[in-house]
Amino acid sequence: MTKEFTITVYTEHKTGLLTRVVSVFTRRHLNIESLTVSESSIKGIHRFIIVVVVAEEMVRKLVAQLEKQIDVIKAFYYDNEEIIYQEIALYKVPTEAFNQGNKVEQIIRAHNARILEIEAEYIVIEKTGHAHETKALLEALEKIGIYEFVRSGRVAVVKPMERLNTYLKSLDGRAPSESGQHPH
Repeated sequence: MTKEFTITVYTEHKTGLLTRVVSVFTRRHLNIESLTVSESSIKGIHRFIIVVVVAEEMVRKLVAQLEKQIDVIKAFYYDNEEIIYQEIALYKVPTEAFNQGNKVEQIIRAHNARILEIEAEYIVIEKTGHAHETKALLEALEKIGIYEFVRSGRVAVVKPMERLNTYLKSLDGRAPSESGQHPH
């Protein structure tokens, strides 16, 4: 049975690493639903957040393959109940849409969105939430007209305390070793 998993990959900040990480998925003909890369809470370490829809057996294999990559320090995977996550979406709508009474304002309020910028030709709206929430606002705005839409990749933190710190301490012999496998 397939389901959505979030893979976190901790790496050194090296050129070409993105290509190598993505190749682990393309070799298996797997789609990446979302990919975000940023610095982590540990100086010099970057964090990939990758969302995939696969069986748990496959996500275990992916994590193992990712950890074999040079410059990858550690990889973990989580299901959605084990993480806190959000995305951000921006919507550019025609300014004239606001001339239709308070319909657009009601849509913005109903979706807990906010206006970022007002220009003569367009207004930019921001929505933070889960993918289904940003999609719902997109569908509502499409009915009144929309120029542009963009959604970020997932950003996530795990509910269990950060496992990478535990792993790094184990390398120094100060904590028990933690496997890259999920505890389930």
